[in-house]
Amino acid sequence: MADDTTYRTEQEAFWAGEFGNAYIARNAAPELLAANLSLFSEVLGHTRGIDSAIEFGANIGMNLRALRQLLPRAQLAGIEINAQAASSLRSLAYVDVRHQSILEYSPKDTHDLAFIKGVLIHIDPDSLSAVYDALYASTRKYLCVVEYYNPTPVSIAYRGHAERLFKRDFAGEILDRFSDLRLVAYGFKYHRDPAFEFGDETWFLMERNA
Repeated sequence: MADDTTYRTEQEAFWAGEFGNAYIARNAAPELLAANLSLFSEVLGHTRGIDSAIEFGANIGMNLRALRQLLPRAQLAGIEINAQAASSLRSLAYVDVRHQSILEYSPKDTHDLAFIKGVLIHIDPDSLSAVYDALYASTRKYLCVVEYYNPTPVSIAYRGHAERLFKRDFAGEILDRFSDLRLVAYGFKYHRDPAFEFGDETWFLMERNA
């Protein structure tokens, strides 16, 4: 079914459409779930008392599936722009699905953990501040960012498409924007990891002061 929604940015329309549909099939392998379990086990080892979490850009829920195994009693929610992905996400009965663009998401509740993984790199740089604000407003404890890192902003072609992948210091910008956030821990997942399939992601865990 075609998505007739009018989006503010080219990047939103890109992921809501056919390219986003094709992404679903490329990212459903069990090896990805195993890698996510490894990554989030490491991240969650620096936290305490997480009873709820929300993911920005949840796709079909590979990250939320990992969290379900690691935090079986936690309430989980996911925001997803692509209709096919959101439909698949709804098959996970334990996930509260919000089918919309994260640029249009206005938080009405807070969670112990708000996180985003592999999504900020695909956001129009001029719209990042809105996403940062929504992430911050969605958490009462922890904020986690898992993205490609670069000390200065750069744009890189993504699968033959220009202006679709951007690297920068996302976590640093978030920390500069919100003075009551502190960096708790960070780590790097190398694509040559001998045990799991990673893609050179860097994760940052921040805590919001009470």
